[in-house]
Amino acid sequence: MTGRKSSLIKAGILLGSLLLLPRIPSASPSEDPFTSDQRGYWAFQKVIGPEVPAARQEHWIRNAIDAFVLARLEAEGISVSPPADRITLLRRATFDLIGLPPTPEEVTAFLRDDSPRAFQKLIDRLLGSPHHGERWARHWLDVARYAESGGFKLDLTRPNAWRYRDYVIRALNQDKPYDEFIREQIAGDEFRPDDPEARIATAFNRHYPDETQISILLRRQEILNDITDTVGAAFLGLTVGCAQCHDHKYDPILQADYYRLQAFFANIRSDDEIALWSDEQVREHGQKQAAWKEATGSIRDEIESILAPVRKTNFETQVKKFPKDVQTAFLKPDPERTTIERWLWHKEQWRLNPDEHRLANMLKGESRERYEELKAALEEHDDLYVPDPPAGTGIREMGTDPPPTRVLKGGVVGAELEEVPPGFPSILQPGPALIKPSPGNKSSGRRTALAHWLASRENPLTARVMVNRIWAHHFGSGIVATPSDFGMMGERPTHPELLDWLAAEFVRSGWSIKRIHRLIMESNTYQQASTYRADADSADPLNALRWRFAPRRLEAEVIRDTSLAVAGLLDREAGGPGVFPDLPQNAPVPAGGWEVSEDRSDHHRRSIYVFVRRNSQYPMLQVFDMPDTLSSCSRRTISTTAPQALALLNSKLTLAWAQAFAGRVIRLAGEDVYAQIDNAYRLAYSRGPDAKAKDLALTFFHRHREIIAERASRDEELALPQPMPEGVSPIDGATLVDLCHMLMTSSEFIYLN
Repeated sequence: MTGRKSSLIKAGILLGSLLLLPRIPSASPSEDPFTSDQRGYWAFQKVIGPEVPAARQEHWIRNAIDAFVLARLEAEGISVSPPADRITLLRRATFDLIGLPPTPEEVTAFLRDDSPRAFQKLIDRLLGSPHHGERWARHWLDVARYAESGGFKLDLTRPNAWRYRDYVIRALNQDKPYDEFIREQIAGDEFRPDDPEARIATAFNRHYPDETQISILLRRQEILNDITDTVGAAFLGLTVGCAQCHDHKYDPILQADYYRLQAFFANIRSDDEIALWSDEQVREHGQKQAAWKEATGSIRDEIESILAPVRKTNFETQVKKFPKDVQTAFLKPDPERTTIERWLWHKEQWRLNPDEHRLANMLKGESRERYEELKAALEEHDDLYVPDPPAGTGIREMGTDPPPTRVLKGGVVGAELEEVPPGFPSILQPGPALIKPSPGNKSSGRRTALAHWLASRENPLTARVMVNRIWAHHFGSGIVATPSDFGMMGERPTHPELLDWLAAEFVRSGWSIKRIHRLIMESNTYQQASTYRADADSADPLNALRWRFAPRRLEAEVIRDTSLAVAGLLDREAGGPGVFPDLPQNAPVPAGGWEVSEDRSDHHRRSIYVFVRRNSQYPMLQVFDMPDTLSSCSRRTISTTAPQALALLNSKLTLAWAQAFAGRVIRLAGEDVYAQIDNAYRLAYSRGPDAKAKDLALTFFHRHREIIAERASRDEELALPQPMPEGVSPIDGATLVDLCHMLMTSSEFIYLN
């Protein structure tokens, strides 16, 4: 809850948030644990599409969204804003849907299209762009707490985590129905075990932070807690994590409900070796590898004979570090291990049975020397070597016999109370879930039951939560301003009937996310100008009723991508492993490493492809409020800080972008200063400069030349356009670089109107 009640309207909206419920009292099995107010709470009621209201200004209504918004504005005596100009609309839609600025050619084409459907055609084109998935995947990755490392002290790299990122991009580009999107991420390995795409989708549950330096049993519990909390927040919009230690103090969620929800995941483990090839491809690979294996057999056998004693010693040393009961589990034959013991065994393989590189670092003296000789001999056969098949990351079941889940007193590991079966929040669906084992009886089928319930059209939360997320990313805030908290402590919806109408339409359209994009963007509500109006602001200072389009700063990734695009540097290659651009000078190398990509084009890839290391984010993105990925992020903090301005003004990176931008301008405009200014504005702002801006730019050129000339006379290094064209003086080139740098650091460049 924001606690900011700066108008009577906002106070009314927040009133319900201030009526805090007492902690849910304990109840005997025969008593209802919830009050009538809790059972009647709006978010737990079935979604029934409401009637579209009438409004006096019917001519303004383009679709049902406008009717709901206008009816509320008219009731409060607030008028709507005029439509935004066409260039503003073009930039707004383009940034919203693909996260990049429109090109000059796209601006010209849109302005020339005077058909009534021009804006609709623009939306269709942008939704059909492969860049749409790259833009909107970032929103979902925030919710999924996506990262490519485990976090905490070691921050171990997860080499194939990026495949989930690419899965999300593909799913959004294809407009995969949201109910299917949910099912795949929760239980794709259970109901489509032979589909690598569905199995990679389960990495949604694999993106937990993982502290490897704590008790192994505590580690398991914290992983399960993280998954449970994230599923509750992402799909249900509920803070279920508050019921980990006791019944939720404000929402009707029992502590037993928390562990019933957790029980769906009690039988999983990470799977970082998901096969992506068919059986036939694997056979072909084996045949190609046979020649290498035959030629290197004796070398590899000797390498193994050198490593075997080290492996044995390491295993014995590591096992002794664990408690006696865990040691016993590790020393058992696998068939004798319980399900939890198999989880413990699997989770500690990196420590008990490290890879060859780590084992080799333990060798000393003659053994080390001989190992290096053998590795050199092995490299002589590299021409025969075929790389291992690609693998994906996700989760899998540990068998058909899940371990019991018990309520933990105070949430403390080891303080076990009653056993609970898998189940849903009692306020929504009491009793245990109906579980059907998966086909072939290779898994418990628990998560399939959860996935079907989450994705059910009868679930009152799922559709509401998702359409609210989509709305929030278009308008800067949701109809419910707390996208992952629809509970008693969350904000109340500003337009509850509109939220339900959108949710009902979402389900009716086959859970099409692109359908909701179109509805929102085709509305006059979305197409309003962002102009400030004192009369409307006095009545609704937070713009909760949508009397204008609220300006907002672009996200970190969009600022970086836009800078690269305007500079003519952006590499639009899609997909693949995360890339490692240069770090700022003197920046510490993070734990886990940051091996700068050798291919310089990788440094200009879209920001969604920059490697996400939990403990040390890419500085350019971090300074502009990229979330830390340690937990699900429903809405980003938007700050205005000095380091942001300094990053844009003083960074060698932004200066290099300005140099490339200036080089692009000169290629388009030649030596004509007037043409340079015009082209620079059109590339940066999608418009030419007005008379005042042109006069300021010419004044800047005139005065700045003198400053640059003085610096040149002192033999100072000048920032020149890249590449520097022939015939352009260094003084004029450096002046243009500074103008381009100024345009790229302006508010108009980094804000969306």
